[in-house]
Amino acid sequence: MPRSPEPDRTPPTPSSESTRPRRLRVDRSGPVLVEGPVEIVLPDGTTARSDRFMVAVCTCRRSRTYPWCDTSHRPRERTPPPPEDRNER
Repeated sequence: MPRSPEPDRTPPTPSSESTRPRRLRVDRSGPVLVEGPVEIVLPDGTTARSDRFMVAVCTCRRSRTYPWCDTSHRPRERTPPPPEDRNER
């Protein structure tokens, strides 16, 4: 019976992708932008994953899609009603 080849036991060499630092952008009034893909371990132990090239991580905890930002941190402004037309014909 032929012997199967032995598994390669050399340690993996880090690729340039894994050795380059992950870039974060912090916006004082908004989310933290992270170059993806991203995995976030939540306090309950579950993992949220995104494969997008840029991810907005919520820091205000108002997001309905937490840990991802849905722009709930932005102040909501009511639009004024249109002006009434006072030119009666």
